[in-house]
Amino acid sequence: MYIPEHFRVHDHAEAIAFMHANPFAILVSSTEDGPFATHLPVFVSKAGDQLVIRGHVAKANPHWRHLEQNSNSLTIFHGPHAYVSASNYTTRENVPTWNYGTVHVYGNARTFASPEDLQGILHQLIGTFEPAYAEQWESLSDAYRERMLSHIVGFEITVTKIEAKFKLSQNRTLEEQSNVIISLERAEDTAISGVSRLMREQKLGVKKESE
Repeated sequence: MYIPEHFRVHDHAEAIAFMHANPFAILVSSTEDGPFATHLPVFVSKAGDQLVIRGHVAKANPHWRHLEQNSNSLTIFHGPHAYVSASNYTTRENVPTWNYGTVHVYGNARTFASPEDLQGILHQLIGTFEPAYAEQWESLSDAYRERMLSHIVGFEITVTKIEAKFKLSQNRTLEEQSNVIISLERAEDTAISGVSRLMREQKLGVKKESE
């Protein structure tokens, strides 16, 4: 991913926090016919010093076969994004742009299909997205749960590299950053107002104490 230095996120903890906050990702694999992508929720965790990404795909989705044939993968975590009008800038000779946050994660995948392993990833996903559903899942008949599990294949990606990019007007003046924040936070669309929130979290548009 192309990342100018002023947009690069160097803190891995910050990148991982972004991944947790935006768990609906795009898993990309290389195949003989070109790139293949699947949109899906994932669970990110640490196993010792190693970061891993876990999830599952439908057995009917050929992506799990692609992972078996070529374990190298890219997982894209995409967050808020917004059009930024040139009217936010203090000089006329400027052009519009787009602000956003994204994290690209590279790694090696393995697949699994045993009921025990699949139950493990389901418990992690349920615990993340709807803990209250755990009781309902456990109350379902064994036959139904076994049938549901037979329709999915799990995967685990051992992360080898993280690239994080927050393009949030870091290359603009404090006044212009403030203008962008104010213009975006008014939006009803959370994808747009979320950029404003992310800019505030990055302490943009405000004078640093040391300055």
